[in-house]
Amino acid sequence: MTDRTPVSDASVCVIGAGPAGALVADSLAADYEVVVLDAGPRFDPDERVDRQERAIRPYYDRPDVWEMGGPRDDHDASGEWFYPLNHARVKGIGGSTLHWQGMVMRLHEDDFNSGSARGVGPDWPIEYEDLRPYYARAERELGVAGADDNPYGPPREQPYPLPAFPPSYSDSLFAEACERLGIDMHSVPNARNSEPYQGRSQCVGYGTCQPVCPSGAKYDATVHIDSAERRGATVIDRAPVQYLEHGPERIDAAVYATPDGEEHTQQAEAFVLACGGVETPRLLLLSASETYPDGLANTSGAVGRYFMDHLFAGTGGVVDERTRQNHVGFYTSSSQQFYDEADEEFAPIKLEFFNYDGPSPVETALSADEWGDDLLGRLREDYGNHLGIGALVEQRPQAESYVGLGEETDNHGNPVPDVHWTVDDRALRTIERANRIQERILNELDAEITWQVGPDGTGPAYHHMGTTRMGTDPTDSVVDPECRTHDLDNCWIASSSVFPTGGAVNPTLTIAALALRTADAIDRSLDS
Repeated sequence: MTDRTPVSDASVCVIGAGPAGALVADSLAADYEVVVLDAGPRFDPDERVDRQERAIRPYYDRPDVWEMGGPRDDHDASGEWFYPLNHARVKGIGGSTLHWQGMVMRLHEDDFNSGSARGVGPDWPIEYEDLRPYYARAERELGVAGADDNPYGPPREQPYPLPAFPPSYSDSLFAEACERLGIDMHSVPNARNSEPYQGRSQCVGYGTCQPVCPSGAKYDATVHIDSAERRGATVIDRAPVQYLEHGPERIDAAVYATPDGEEHTQQAEAFVLACGGVETPRLLLLSASETYPDGLANTSGAVGRYFMDHLFAGTGGVVDERTRQNHVGFYTSSSQQFYDEADEEFAPIKLEFFNYDGPSPVETALSADEWGDDLLGRLREDYGNHLGIGALVEQRPQAESYVGLGEETDNHGNPVPDVHWTVDDRALRTIERANRIQERILNELDAEITWQVGPDGTGPAYHHMGTTRMGTDPTDSVVDPECRTHDLDNCWIASSSVFPTGGAVNPTLTIAALALRTADAIDRSLDS
C-alpha cells in the first residue's frame, strides 16, 4: 500500500539513495521540495541480525545477503577481464554503504593533478584545496574515526570527529617488522563509531562489517535518507527510473516503474543522477533521443567511457605464533609510504594490514564435517596464526574500458549494463611491486607464504569510477567542475563516475565531499 505516485511541485529529483544521493537530498530538503527515487527496496533494519547470519553461512554467496540477483540485476561483461558486477553492489535505500567495509580516506594532492604530476591521465578541473572544506564536512557527516598520524596524507585542517580505533594485536606484529624494514605504518580512518555518535551505537565488534553491520555503528546512507525525510523529503523505493524525458537543454521528467506494473512521470526543476558509476551512464544511454542519439548528455562521447576500478594485490601466510585474526571485520593500520612515488611507470599504492586473514572459527565450524573433539582440534590447528597484507592500486583511465548497453534485457525490457573492463600494464606492474613489498614484510616475520594475488589473479575492489568524467572541455568530458552536465543546464551528477582519475584510496569520502559541494551548486542555481 506504499504511495509511489509522483510528488507535485518538486524542486529537486534525486535518482539513487546511496551516499551521494542521500547527502544531496539531506542538504537541500529543508529549503526545497525534494523527491528521491531508488530502484531497490527499503530494508528493515530489524532484519540485520538475520542478514548477518546469512552472511556467515557457507551456503549463501555475498549477493544473497542483500537480495541481489535475478532479471532485475542481470548484466553483461564483454571485456577481456570479467567483471562480477553483482558482487559489488546493493540496490536499495542505502546503496552500497549497506555492505561496504567503511574505509574513508582523502585523495592526495597529486591525485587531482595526475596528468601534470605523474604523466598519467588528465588533471582534475578542481584542486585538493577546492574540496578540502567539503572533506572536513563529509567526515563530520559520516562520523569518521581517525588520527592525524599519516605523514604521507594530504594536509588537514582539524581533527577527525571521533578518535581512531586502536591498533590490533596483529598490527603490533607487523609494526615490529616494518620498523626494521623502514616502512611506516599509521592508523586508518573508519566510517564507524569508535564511541557513540549522533544517536548511533559505537562499534560492538560483530566482525561482519562487510557485508552487514547489525549494530548500525558503521555508517550507511540510511542515516541521511532518514534525516532528509525528517526535513520533508519524499523517498520512493522500488522505483527504477526507465529513462529521462528531455528537451535539447533540460531534463523535463524521470519516468519510473513501480511494483504494480505502472509507470509514473516525476517532474522537477533540477535532477541529480546519483546511481553510481555503472547505473548512471546506463540511464543516460537508455535516454537516447533524436537530439542525443548516442545517449543523453553525451555530445562528448564520454558517457560510459574511462571506467576504472582499484586493483587488488595481496600476500598472506602463517607464522609460529598466535595472531588473533578475525576479531574485527575491518583493518586498523595501513601505509601510504609508496603512494606519492607514482609516475608513468608505477601507480599509487595503498598497503592494508589485515585483521581478518585466514579462516574464521565460525565459518570453519559451520562448514566442517567433524564434531566434538575432532572439530575443536581442527579449530586449534587452523585458526589464529595467519597474517595477510593487501593493497589497492590505481587503474589508468582508458577509453576502451567502458560501461555500455548489453544484449540481454532486464525485467523491464531494458538493455542491461555491459561492463567492458580492461586493465592497463602500469597497474599490473604496480601489483608486482606491491607483492614484493608484501613479501619483504612477511619474510621479515619468518612467515610461510601460503597465498598471493598477483597480476594474473587480480580483481576489482568494486569502486566504480570515471564513466561521466569531470572536465572543463565539453568535447571530452560529461560534467563541469560543479558536476553539472555540459549539455543540460538542470542536470547534475553526484557519483564517483565524475572522477577523471582514481588514485589508490577508497572513493567514498570523495564521493561524499563532491556530493556536498554539488548540493551547494544546486542551491545557488535554484536560488538565482
